[in-house]
Amino acid sequence: MNWDQVEGKWKQIKGDVKQKWGRLTDDDLDVIGGKKDQLVGKIQERYGMTKDQAHREVESWKYPADSGDEREQRIDQRKIDEPQFDEQDLKKRRAS
Repeated sequence: MNWDQVEGKWKQIKGDVKQKWGRLTDDDLDVIGGKKDQLVGKIQERYGMTKDQAHREVESWKYPADSGDEREQRIDQRKIDEPQFDEQDLKKRRAS
């Protein structure tokens, strides 16, 4: 996981973090601010985990933004893969 990206996109990502770790408050998320060590600490605190357990949780988390570029590429590819019809094609299809 690229934590530079997480920090840079924290406003978009924090909803996903809250969904994953629902015990984190909005204030917690503001304090965390995309910083990995802060996230580990808050998860440790809210869930009663050891620091190592919380660190493993964070390390194993695959946040949706991780694959945002891949997701956009899949969407773009679907647009390419979708059949493109012009009006004449549509008229022919409707007529048949």
